[in-house]
Amino acid sequence: MNKTLFTKGELSEEQKLEIKQAFDVFDIGGDQRLDHHELKTAMKALGFDATRSEVQQIIKDHDSTGKRRIDFDDFNKVMTAKILQRDPKDEMRRAFALFDVGHTGKITFQDLKRVAQEIGEKIDDEELRAMIEVFDLDEDNAISFEEFTNLCSD
Repeated sequence: MNKTLFTKGELSEEQKLEIKQAFDVFDIGGDQRLDHHELKTAMKALGFDATRSEVQQIIKDHDSTGKRRIDFDDFNKVMTAKILQRDPKDEMRRAFALFDVGHTGKITFQDLKRVAQEIGEKIDDEELRAMIEVFDLDEDNAISFEEFTNLCSD
């Protein structure tokens, strides 16, 4: 796991790409601007559950055309600020939850295998078990949130 995903100050290249991809995917009209619904959905995809009034305020603050839309530059500024304001621990919890879909508080071999398959990585079972073994400090054959935090901080 790239620890730059969890540091404040500057976005990682992955985070910058996520912002661009969210904009492009949810620019349904293809007009290089997001309306209220597109903006709300793009923000949700980036992990922000904004209220209707918050989304309307963002558009009001950044709409230079009067058409109640936000362009990529403004979307990028808003999302960059929001991401940089996140608590790194919250980011780690969010990442951990992507693996721990059963909400057991542990990442198991099966969790790793599922994620590897979902992202199209061809990692054999032996390698997945070795990953757990390296980071499993309490030797329970799973990675706890604390162990995951240590992994992300290294």
